Amino acid sequence: MYTFANFAENMTMKKSTKILLVLYVAVMIPSVILGRYVFSSLKVVDGGFGYDFNAYSISGLILNVISMVIGTILFFRFLKTLSLSNMIFFSTIPYTLLYGVGIFMLSHITQYTSPMARNIRLLLNISPENEYNTILWAVILSIVYVLILLFTYLFLCKPVNKVEKIMARLSDGRVKEESVEIGGGKQFKTIEHSINKINNNYREKDNMIRKANLETQKFIPKQFFKFLGKSSITELELGNKVKKRATTLLCDLKSASEHGKTLSLEENFNFVNSYLNIASPIIRKFGGFVDKYLGDGLLAVFPKPENAIDCAHAIIRNIEVKNRSLKSLASVTPRISLHTGEVVFGIVGEEERKSPTVISDVVDLSEKIEEINDFLQTKLIFSKAVLDDLSSKYKISYRYLGSLTIEDGADLPLFESLDVYSREKRERLLRLKSTFENGVRLYNQKDYQNAKAHFEEILKVVSNDTASYVYFNKASQKAKK
Repeated sequence: MYTFANFAENMTMKKSTKILLVLYVAVMIPSVILGRYVFSSLKVVDGGFGYDFNAYSISGLILNVISMVIGTILFFRFLKTLSLSNMIFFSTIPYTLLYGVGIFMLSHITQYTSPMARNIRLLLNISPENEYNTILWAVILSIVYVLILLFTYLFLCKPVNKVEKIMARLSDGRVKEESVEIGGGKQFKTIEHSINKINNNYREKDNMIRKANLETQKFIPKQFFKFLGKSSITELELGNKVKKRATTLLCDLKSASEHGKTLSLEENFNFVNSYLNIASPIIRKFGGFVDKYLGDGLLAVFPKPENAIDCAHAIIRNIEVKNRSLKSLASVTPRISLHTGEVVFGIVGEEERKSPTVISDVVDLSEKIEEINDFLQTKLIFSKAVLDDLSSKYKISYRYLGSLTIEDGADLPLFESLDVYSREKRERLLRLKSTFENGVRLYNQKDYQNAKAHFEEILKVVSNDTASYVYFNKASQKAKK
């Protein structure tokens, strides 16, 4: 059981409590001595009480009020040092004593013959002949006692309701407040401290997860999580996969490898990285993500072909700007190939080492398309699958480049974007579009002499059209044979 010794021990750190205890003792002794003057000043008159206060009785009344106020404060401070069960027990003692005294006085009021008792009976309309009023006042006093107890319990248990609500919120995650305040006694202060500690642990854990996710996104793009329907790396499991239609972008930085022969390993690493740092943010900007870096190139994935084409145009433009700023080194030529098809996004590897990747024939075909891109010395080419998936409202200038024969013997038509060139060159190539495409068809039909004539016509107008130049040379060689 909690004792006043425990109370004194818990209060040793509070100066204000020490002062109040000294004041209480200093006031209580004279208030008890002067208390008799207060009662002697109460005069019984017809129908009630009268007051005849003098200096002693007034002093006694003031000291009694002060001692009651200080005693109440000390009593509440005492309650705050208790556990909830002891707090409820000790808080009800004064009410129970007063209730007991009240019931006892009501049951014996008719037996007292003093003038004060007589006047109380007159005020309450109690007499031996009218016992029902005594019972009525006892019921009223009991109701008041029960109500006081009820409100006392509600007040004392208010922190319990707060704890219940806070714990319900904590079960769904950390609470928003920086610190939780419960109130109540010492026991609730301990609970409050524990809840705040739990909340801080939640906050620190959330921050760690957020930081981990931000760091993870440098290795695993958030778009990859989106495709898999996951929100963080902790949700990724070996074998997770999803099949979706997507557009792959294969970017190869030509001439970057040639620079490696003249630069040191560190210089070459920084040189290639400087160009990849241009492409990667642009890919994210257009809603794609980099699946893997391929030395001096990269493979990216886009949910929509329009985004992939716009991204490719932006990469080429930005790399050309960088080329102009690096006059001491030869220009880097970006060659970008696009293809659309069914792609599997998944987690491969083993439990000790999981890796996100894209698996599909689309990726293999993109690599073969890149070989054509490199052969024709073009900048941006894409397959018919990309063209078919484009929105009817999407505008792009392009021309037919030829077909790639795939494993099943079918032909995959390829096209070149003309929007990568200057406006003047683009307009000339568009005027000669049918001439170029007819030349490609004649070349595929092995009519090399006529094909050569078509490409020669184009080169007279656009001498730096690399695709026409390659086709012209190949047609010339095959025509001689």
